[in-house]
Amino acid sequence: MVTNEVLKLPAGHFLGQTLRTYEVSGLRLTETFYPVGMKQPEHAHELSLYCFVLAGSYVETVGRRARTRRPLALAFHPPGSPHAETYGAPGRHLLVELNSRWMDCAREYQAVLDRPVELQEGAPTWLVTKLYNEFRRLDGVSPLAIEGVILELMAETSRRAVGSAESRPPHWLGQVTDVLHERFAENLGLREVAATVNVHAAHLARVFRKFKGCTIGDYVRGLRVQHACRRISGSDDSLADIALAAGFSDQSHLSRTFKQHTGMLPSQFRNLLRRR
Repeated sequence: MVTNEVLKLPAGHFLGQTLRTYEVSGLRLTETFYPVGMKQPEHAHELSLYCFVLAGSYVETVGRRARTRRPLALAFHPPGSPHAETYGAPGRHLLVELNSRWMDCAREYQAVLDRPVELQEGAPTWLVTKLYNEFRRLDGVSPLAIEGVILELMAETSRRAVGSAESRPPHWLGQVTDVLHERFAENLGLREVAATVNVHAAHLARVFRKFKGCTIGDYVRGLRVQHACRRISGSDDSLADIALAAGFSDQSHLSRTFKQHTGMLPSQFRNLLRRR
């Protein structure tokens, strides 16, 4: 619950520097910049908010829990949800505010958007990447594209919220996820992964898809693309070197998979992030 000590930010107001903003149909998209060393006091936003990290890193504190946010991290904050932030590196975010009309629309379809939700990988990440691409290009059909992406993003957010509230994954699924995050650049087989937690490969495949919403292969491809995105956003390394480090056979393999996930080539993604 928001107390009197929590700074309440009205719609359209942020503690960072606003680089650009765009409003359409009850949505406000804002790109913000945060200098290294900036410490934001505990605050809450008037409207529902998506926060997508484009570059840099920071530590977000909610109550006594602290999380490090890096490029491609995505989180949903319902109205009045308090949090504080500390920046260890210069940061750029895409912030998306949704007015009450969008929340009313969501409730008509029993969507659950009343709690903070972590959206760290999978479809939500690639949806908001496409959203940022539309935000930066803005042509005559961008409003239509933006509204469509937001509807998909809200649906994914609700599914994550409901899934985390209604069912608990087996304890070993967390171990599997850790293995995949640590060894995503290796060519692991399903049986090899299943053996690390002593379950049958077929059972692992079913449970993983139930709780993660995708196959293990798709999940690993997403991790590789995420790694490539972070390297692209935070370094001048060649795309060929990034491809090999992420587990792709070569730059062409990276480019094909990257475009399938994000709708753009790695070179286009690098150029997009570097435009100010």
